[in-house]
Amino acid sequence: MRHVRSIWNGAISFGLVSIPIKLVNATESHSISFRQIHTEDGGRIRYRKFCELEEREVSSQEIGKGYEDADGSIIPITDEDLSHLPIPTAKTIEIVAFVPGDRIDPLQMDAAYYLAASGAPAAKPYTLLREALKRSNKVAIAKFALRGRERLGMLRVVGDAIAMHGLLWPDEVRAPEGVAPDTSVTVRDKELDLADALMDTLGEVELEDLHDEYREALEEVIAAKAAGETPPELPEPERGGKVLDLMAALENSVRAARESRGESAEEAEIKPMPQRKTSRAAPKESGGKKSTAKKTAAKKTASSARKSTSTKKAAAKSTTAKSTAKRAPEKKATAKKSASSRKRSA
Repeated sequence: MRHVRSIWNGAISFGLVSIPIKLVNATESHSISFRQIHTEDGGRIRYRKFCELEEREVSSQEIGKGYEDADGSIIPITDEDLSHLPIPTAKTIEIVAFVPGDRIDPLQMDAAYYLAASGAPAAKPYTLLREALKRSNKVAIAKFALRGRERLGMLRVVGDAIAMHGLLWPDEVRAPEGVAPDTSVTVRDKELDLADALMDTLGEVELEDLHDEYREALEEVIAAKAAGETPPELPEPERGGKVLDLMAALENSVRAARESRGESAEEAEIKPMPQRKTSRAAPKESGGKKSTAKKTAAKKTASSARKSTSTKKAAAKSTTAKSTAKRAPEKKATAKKSASSRKRSA
């Protein structure tokens, strides 16, 4: 990395260990900036720094900081006042805790910096902290003061260096109230399967392969106008029918993504996704397939029960009939004996 000017000098406070460091910006902006001009003649529009009391323009050397009180009066604040603030983080990045990296909400992430060891004496404690962070698989939470305010930071290892991400304070992150749709929506399993298929088809990407196409197009326009040529224009997009059906939109998206990867039309056909091992909480549907299946199973069970009952009843009747048939001759013989004995007694 080419030499980059440090924006802050101080030390990391790691318990009783002090590590002299320099703070270096870890990111840079490549966006194209514009100047304001007078559209009639192309003249530059400039903002002049004007003193209201003396009614004259002043230079940067004459400008300082001031806090406007509730009554409108201005309280001057000098750089010396700021350098002597009664806080331990004025010139120190004070590590206060070590936590797993997944405990940090990405919404809190702010600017990123590299912490460079300042001089040979800082090499050993710097390396100690770096290796300790590596072995623990944790990040360090720290407090530091920069540009007139105390900030929260997260230290982690990047290659052989220690990087620090500025963090927003928790109360600076808004809760997502009123953001999610408040309309009741049912998402079917087939729709989720198609969304899964689209995600699998799009696959992953190497972030290094992505680039700023807007900036490149803007550079082409600037180059063309500088050469007195007609700037390139955006081609007319193909106008397709408006897709109102979510299922159709998902199917078309999967098919287009697969075809763009060189798959044949047959391969691009939508196939049912295999049942996932992990259970997913499916939305309840009134009159859906699952409900129908349960009803069908209940009917089959009831029907089987009725058949079994009727079979048992038939078997019982048959047994009773056979028993009755066997006893009939015996009853007749008994009746005859009884009749003959009555005649003899008579």
